[in-house]
Amino acid sequence: MSEGNNQITLGINGMSCAACAHRIEKELNSLTEVKASVNLSTEQATVIYPKKAYGAQDFITTIKKTGYNVKLNKVELHIIGMTCAACSNRIEKVLSKLPGVINAAINLTTEQGTITYLPDNLDVSDLIHSIQKLGYDAEEIREDTSQHDHKRRELNHKLLKLIISSILSLPLVLTMFTHLLNINLPSLLMNPYFQFTLASLVQFGIGWQFYVDAYKSLRSGSANMAVLVSLGTSAAYLYSVYQMILWARETHFEPHLYFETSAVLTTLILFGKYLEARAKSRTTQALSKLLNLQAKKARVITESEEKLVDINKVRVGQYIKIKPGETIPIDGRVIEGETTVNESMLTGESMPIHKVNGAEVIGGTLNQYGTVVIEATHVGNDTALASIVKTVEAAQGSKAPIQRLADTISGYFVPIVVIVAILTFLIWITLVQVGHFEPALVASVSVLVIACPCALGLATPTSIMVGTGKAAETGILFKGGEFVEQAHNIDTLVLDKTGTITHGEPQVTHMEGDKQTLKLIASLENHSEHPLGKAIVKYAKQFELHLEHADHFQTIPGQGIIGSIHEQDIIVGNAAFLEENEVHIPQEVVKETSSVGTQAQTVIFSAINREYTDYITVSDQVKSSARTAISQLKSLGISVVMLTGDNYNIARSIAQQVGIDEVIAEVKPEDKAHEIIQLQHTGAKVGMVGDGINDAPALVQADIGIAVGTGSDIAIESADITILGSDLMLLPKAIQSSRYTIRNIRQNLFWALGYNVAGIPIAACGILAPWVAGLAMALSSVSVVTNALRLRHMKL
Repeated sequence: MSEGNNQITLGINGMSCAACAHRIEKELNSLTEVKASVNLSTEQATVIYPKKAYGAQDFITTIKKTGYNVKLNKVELHIIGMTCAACSNRIEKVLSKLPGVINAAINLTTEQGTITYLPDNLDVSDLIHSIQKLGYDAEEIREDTSQHDHKRRELNHKLLKLIISSILSLPLVLTMFTHLLNINLPSLLMNPYFQFTLASLVQFGIGWQFYVDAYKSLRSGSANMAVLVSLGTSAAYLYSVYQMILWARETHFEPHLYFETSAVLTTLILFGKYLEARAKSRTTQALSKLLNLQAKKARVITESEEKLVDINKVRVGQYIKIKPGETIPIDGRVIEGETTVNESMLTGESMPIHKVNGAEVIGGTLNQYGTVVIEATHVGNDTALASIVKTVEAAQGSKAPIQRLADTISGYFVPIVVIVAILTFLIWITLVQVGHFEPALVASVSVLVIACPCALGLATPTSIMVGTGKAAETGILFKGGEFVEQAHNIDTLVLDKTGTITHGEPQVTHMEGDKQTLKLIASLENHSEHPLGKAIVKYAKQFELHLEHADHFQTIPGQGIIGSIHEQDIIVGNAAFLEENEVHIPQEVVKETSSVGTQAQTVIFSAINREYTDYITVSDQVKSSARTAISQLKSLGISVVMLTGDNYNIARSIAQQVGIDEVIAEVKPEDKAHEIIQLQHTGAKVGMVGDGINDAPALVQADIGIAVGTGSDIAIESADITILGSDLMLLPKAIQSSRYTIRNIRQNLFWALGYNVAGIPIAACGILAPWVAGLAMALSSVSVVTNALRLRHMKL
């Protein structure tokens, strides 16, 4: 392999024969200057390629085009030692360049990294080693890793260092009053040796971490906040040491000491970092609430007894008893008893839901009144709650495109500030106060200290964390920070009809006949798989009617059913079907039902022994929240469109009920994505809301895909946002959440950038004392995090 080439190994899923391997190999070798060999037995492809011409993602895309998938692993790392955005950017940049790393996202706020990589090319230890070479440390986050305990210990450690630094700095602070207010202090406090001792303990004891961080940063070819802090405090400290030496040599020399500046700066920076860490710990509050929903124990029923076991020991298929007031520990199905369950903590739906035999229950929800026995269907990481937690973690750890601006600026910021500080010193000593070292030193130190880029690095991730967390509490799951940003641009929202605007489950809305007639019709329909037939059967069961077995049954597609029960011939279907079977429908009934079809209802006629008996109307009921939700979407400036495969009359009727003006009806499932494209061609930013398998292509095509949580798994998987439950009021809340979050990010970026733009010239002009600059720098990061925390109180 030549010096200009890289080699990677890709694991491939789905190969079944030599032809598969040959096809993949051929496609890879068709790329310019690429040499690839595919081994069927090991299911691996070895690729040699020019370093600068390709990345691993290019080969993954090529393999996917052939119809196969590449094996990828994803790992979460806790990263120790980051102090500012320059640190996280450096780690991310280095990891991304490793052969085999597909994507690396480092979050300064959570101190975590999510890395997607090729397992056949490197492993977690390689990633950790690369981070350690940069001067940081990392550990894999596992289920048993207590991040909360680690952060609590870290916070306590920061507080201890702050207290010690404050105690050592306090006597030095008092010396400032001598200069400012001419207050006489004990001679010991003014003694240079005493001040030197205290300042040294702070500078090289408490503040040693800044030197270590600065060295690691510079060694890896970058510069971070620690570089600025070390330069600023060292300049003040070393000048004071120089003055002390002159004082020791010359009897009548009056030293100008700045020991208090170096010590107070270190203390203030530690103070800011402590406040920042405390505030950051509150940004994960929403995730902690979700994790706290998980029950710790479950009452498992065995053949001989009931016993409480740890939730991690519950297995699929086991029976679990849940008493009133207890949290449902895992996902399951009711097999005994009935109760009401409060699911508001997960779905946002305030009304308790009645659960009977066969009903599904979700782990983390609250059993209210009855005792039930459930059969475990999903446990551990497969539960709905675990899936929600993973989604929220992924969203909080991801980056929004708007963060690229902050990352780019942070990458160049520290070197520029160092240059500005040097120029400030030179201008002061050569032009402003010629030959006077002290004012030049004070101005340049102030520039170094006030220009920390921490606030800039925190501006986006803190808002994303709090915003997505608050949305999750409401029942809205953003799959990533980029989708928060995309959602706020939406101006057109396309809604599927069945299962989205309507319940997706037809219901009987009217019946004229008696219960005996209903019993016969339902008994016959009980043999049918048609949704309308199921609606009639469900309606009959409400009256606790005992359904009979049909002696004969036949379905006529698109028309109806025919059969017999106890020698009674029964016909159920549309008017034309009854007429074909010589059943006369009275004229007044025809007239009465003629307008029903335009009201989004289907009319089903019935006859017994060729005599007309009754008609039943069935419709898919509109969700109670639909009209209000659509009204709120319109008030947000969003155009709402209905997209459905149903006939135009029914679609128009439902659209009128809920306040939708534009209807696209009679669309085949495979054409829904095309309709989205047509809307996008008009310049619209389109969001698609759906719940079915046939909605998946449209969800992918839309600028933002929103899945209704009660829908199919493939729809949820294809979407960028999932609303839990079926409440459409979560749609305007999702849009509002994204808008509030992006507005908050812009505020943070404005203040972070504005602070530096305004602060550096003021410091360079000598208006700010170094300790004031240090306090301003410390509080700037805290103000950004505090502003992000306001999102916890946004009204959705």
